[in-house]
Amino acid sequence: MPGKSVEMPNETGSSSHFSVLQRKPAHIWESRLQAFRPGNGWLQPRLGEQHRMRASRQTFLNLFCILWLLLLLKAASCSPLPSGDDSLPPLLPSGLYKGHTCVGCVLVVSVIEQLAQWHNSTVKAAVERLCNYIPEKLQGFCYVLAELYGPHIAELIDREMNADVVCHSLRLCKQDPGQPLCHLYPPPKVGLSTAIWKAKRILKTSKDLKSTTRFSNLCAFPLLANLCEKIKYVIRNKLPFEDFDGDKFSTFPTLRGYHWRGRDCDDRNTTVYPGRRPDNWDVKSDSNCNGIWGMDPKDGIPYEEKFCKGADSRGVVLLGDSAGAHFHIPPEWMTVTQMSAKSFANLPMAFTDELDWPQFSEITGFLNSTIGGWTDSLYLRLRRRNRCNHRDLQNISQNAVPMLSTEMPITTYACGGGSSRNLLNLMKSLARNQLLDNPAIVFYATIGNDVCNGNHDTLAHMTTPKEMLSNVIQALRYLDSRLPNGSHVILTGLVDGRFLWDNLHDRYHPLGQLNRDITYSQLYSFLNCLEVSPCNGWLTPNETLRNLTSERALQLSNVLKEIARSEKFGNFDVFYMDFPLRQTAEEWRKMGGEPWQLIEPVDGFHPSQIAAALGTSITWQKALHEWPQVLGKENPFNDQIEAIFKDQGGH
Repeated sequence: MPGKSVEMPNETGSSSHFSVLQRKPAHIWESRLQAFRPGNGWLQPRLGEQHRMRASRQTFLNLFCILWLLLLLKAASCSPLPSGDDSLPPLLPSGLYKGHTCVGCVLVVSVIEQLAQWHNSTVKAAVERLCNYIPEKLQGFCYVLAELYGPHIAELIDREMNADVVCHSLRLCKQDPGQPLCHLYPPPKVGLSTAIWKAKRILKTSKDLKSTTRFSNLCAFPLLANLCEKIKYVIRNKLPFEDFDGDKFSTFPTLRGYHWRGRDCDDRNTTVYPGRRPDNWDVKSDSNCNGIWGMDPKDGIPYEEKFCKGADSRGVVLLGDSAGAHFHIPPEWMTVTQMSAKSFANLPMAFTDELDWPQFSEITGFLNSTIGGWTDSLYLRLRRRNRCNHRDLQNISQNAVPMLSTEMPITTYACGGGSSRNLLNLMKSLARNQLLDNPAIVFYATIGNDVCNGNHDTLAHMTTPKEMLSNVIQALRYLDSRLPNGSHVILTGLVDGRFLWDNLHDRYHPLGQLNRDITYSQLYSFLNCLEVSPCNGWLTPNETLRNLTSERALQLSNVLKEIARSEKFGNFDVFYMDFPLRQTAEEWRKMGGEPWQLIEPVDGFHPSQIAAALGTSITWQKALHEWPQVLGKENPFNDQIEAIFKDQGGH
């Protein structure tokens, strides 16, 4: 039975001696950076169009990931290594500097230290091992970071200073006046402040100490300016980067491409895209990309007319948050006992999908999962019910992963992710034509972001019932102006997030598996201290606050329930369902699983792949028994469609 066996990381380890990282030889730099030079992908000679397109795609993937690394370097290099001036650079958002950069530094330094321990190697060897794990075309910038910080990290680790001390001394973690020093690990015996002071003195006297370069604005570099604009467009509009005909569908998987929306079958024709009604029954070509077209030679009837006419064809659309986008950080990226080059093979794809995996998600998943568990989705079930629905999917979701801002010179965070307020703008990327397209089933699912934020005064920043009512009504009115008649909208209630603390707080995080030294409780406290927690209200030892957060979530769910009961719209009906967490946990227990396996292991917050698949089954059964009209009829010609059109062109 899928998902019964869940392996945990190896928890054994060995001690090691650390030595100082040496300067990387010049010939290594040459080989690592060669891929980014003219003639190696960025500045191509004149080639055939298809060859140029593939080269452009791969180059963009590589440079997109590199830009993320450069942004991390920018966050660090705005301030030189310890000197007399500790002022915050004006171009750097304080939340980014104090929070996410600190988290990233502590995680990376911890991984380096554990790699050295696990392989009984020097820190130099551990850094080289980590860089070699990264896909080859991205290794050059790993070595840039290693060149800048490796010697100092190694020297401090060699003096038995932990990752918190290292990152504070490198000023990649910063303490605001009057605020506590945030730490992931238990403080050293001498105290965290004293340890950081000693570490800074060591770095000041280090003969290897190098100043980092000041960059006024990464996106001002000629090589990166155009790339930055393209990334901003993708992130700002939630539309495909590669969409030649402007129909909001793409033939490229990531960068908001067909991992997020059904794959276009003609990206040069704006009238051809998934979800539309067939043009002249698709006698000559496939206008709706469902793989069914042409004419039956036996009777002269178009296949689309024969198999899909009156079949209640419909698409599925998700308007959601990071849970709906299926946010996931592979635990192998920070579990040294499982780490290898294979662990990071998916890094370019993951980064260019914003660390989301919509292709495996609960509502719009369509590929077999490669991140554990199995894939089951509402889209796949709708497709099995009626193969005329092939490729008709859209995942319009947003998380709070750091991304380029249109205003800031580096990065900002999408505060609130897919909250009811943010969805008002996000949903404008919906691709549906009232006159030309099939109806759609729209899932409105902001299951946590209206009560979740990283602020210390978290209750004051939660959406109120009045605000929720206003936001959702506005969203539904917008949908009524866009969706074809006969559509359906399902409002999903908020989750009861007390489940997270109850099932994870005393367990070891993947980063703590080797030495049994980091629990989720410690991780939550670290993130809360830095004000970058995905949910201060639930990821806290404060039981009263957890209860108050769940109380607000219930109030907002009741608003959704009342809207579904009382509001009427011209082009769709509205239904409500509770988020099926309790039923999912019960089903998983029956299968022999443990509740904690339903939560993403790295962030300790999002539903896991197993939870997504089980949730699909529960939602489908509810709709089948209570709202069968939502799902449409089962197509009696499914077998014939499969016999003639096989996989219908795939996904």
